[in-house]
Amino acid sequence: MSFDELARDIPPGATAQAAGLVVGYGGGAARAVAFRAGGVRLRCASLLKPLYAWAADRNDTWQHDAEPAVVESSNTTTLRLWLGTGPRVILSRLAERTGVAWAPPPTDPAWFGSVEVSAEEVTRAYSALALAGFFGDRDALTILQWMVRAGQDFGVRTVFPGKVAVKCGWFGGADEACLRTHAVTVDRHPDGRVRVICAMTALPYPDEEQRARYRAAVAADESVEAEHERVAGALLRSLAAATLAELGGAREPGQAPGAPG
Repeated sequence: MSFDELARDIPPGATAQAAGLVVGYGGGAARAVAFRAGGVRLRCASLLKPLYAWAADRNDTWQHDAEPAVVESSNTTTLRLWLGTGPRVILSRLAERTGVAWAPPPTDPAWFGSVEVSAEEVTRAYSALALAGFFGDRDALTILQWMVRAGQDFGVRTVFPGKVAVKCGWFGGADEACLRTHAVTVDRHPDGRVRVICAMTALPYPDEEQRARYRAAVAADESVEAEHERVAGALLRSLAAATLAELGGAREPGQAPGAPG
């Protein structure tokens, strides 16, 4: 399905974004594509946890906190990294390493999920992480390998022919009449280039009873992944597939993101 076809099916009041980037050494020229319907920026929820882990202080407890933050999307360990290092320190380091500048909103500076991003910014930041990992940064490579193991993917992995690193984010705030469901993928071409694809959605969720049940489930620490899949899973996969098609080319099946080349 093309971006034009997707745009026709996106409901009023929704936001959907997708971006793809191919960069690196060897092969053809760098390529980038982007699509947006609706809002310019979205709260990222857990989408940036691998980047936060990369920029957090590297101390004796780093792996203990960073691995579950990436693999299990643990909020508890992410907060230890985020607040232990300092939100502005982490975001400043990411700006230096990736060229993408983000800032926590003044109304909620301590909450990592309050950072607002665009899909294009996410692809640029993750391409920097990937290139660093593939060319010598051991922490970055470790994070990418953790992303291959991450379980939460809303089926996005099925879009790709082999192993791919994935991180998803999701949330439905009490102050929002929408559900946000996001995904970013990273993989490496055999010639050394890096391909990053990001899909982000904020879809209307106006039914008060559904929202009350959702908030109760979150408060009880129950999984709400099935609700995000019901509302946004198909669109998220379609956005990723359309971006992959627009970028062109295919990675060799079985080429793991953490493979040396």
